[in-house]
Amino acid sequence: MLSKIEAFFLGIIQGITEFLPISSTGHLYLGRHLFGLDEAGLFLDTMLHIGTLLAVLVVYKNELWQIIRQPFGKLSMLLVIGTIPAVVVGLLFSDLFDSISKSGITIGWEFIVTGLILWFSDSIKKGVKKMDSISYGDALFIGSFQAAAIFPAVSRSGLTIAAGLIRKLDRETAAYFSFLLSIPTIAGGIVLQFGEMLSGHTDAISLSSMFIATLTSAIFGYIAVVWMINFLKKRSLKIFAVYVWILGLTILVMQMTGIF
Repeated sequence: MLSKIEAFFLGIIQGITEFLPISSTGHLYLGRHLFGLDEAGLFLDTMLHIGTLLAVLVVYKNELWQIIRQPFGKLSMLLVIGTIPAVVVGLLFSDLFDSISKSGITIGWEFIVTGLILWFSDSIKKGVKKMDSISYGDALFIGSFQAAAIFPAVSRSGLTIAAGLIRKLDRETAAYFSFLLSIPTIAGGIVLQFGEMLSGHTDAISLSSMFIATLTSAIFGYIAVVWMINFLKKRSLKIFAVYVWILGLTILVMQMTGIF
């Protein structure tokens, strides 16, 4: 059974890596492997994602209120259009990506690919678009990158921020829209996970461990969202690219030597 210490550390991992461009799913896979919880996961993952969903809902409470008041306004439509590619890819290829995720065989390469995309997007000419200048075409383009993050170690936030930079959003706006777009994506993932739990076996987790994992994920997720938006105002994504390259290469070496 998941201990309180394990729940705490997994909550930290999920909260931070969900919104930093380094892949939360990939890091959770590594975290569960480290704690020997490789088969523990669906209910735990669901509670961890509920935590990060709560975090981003708090950060974007004003935008959510705007969507409630204007359900067919531009912001609502941007989120709908940006979410469509991930929904289509998820429905068509969910079984394939589930098998890839469970095996972890490609995880090292996925971290490396994430780094390449981060480095490339950070190297192009800086954009100037703000939130009120984002077009429906921008939303669809960014959403298409989000769909590619169905691979476990390809960062959703990393690819959507990168896509925003490619579409000439300024750095702060790219991060801002990326995290806003995460709301329907995370919420949809939670609904699907609940459906899977109702139809299959789930491992037992104590109420205290569940609460710790969810709360820790929410707290550190909130910190990560606010920090990342401020970080990108003046800093580069390249530091994250270097980090995931080192991590990916380390995993590949460990897989080749039989350690991992």
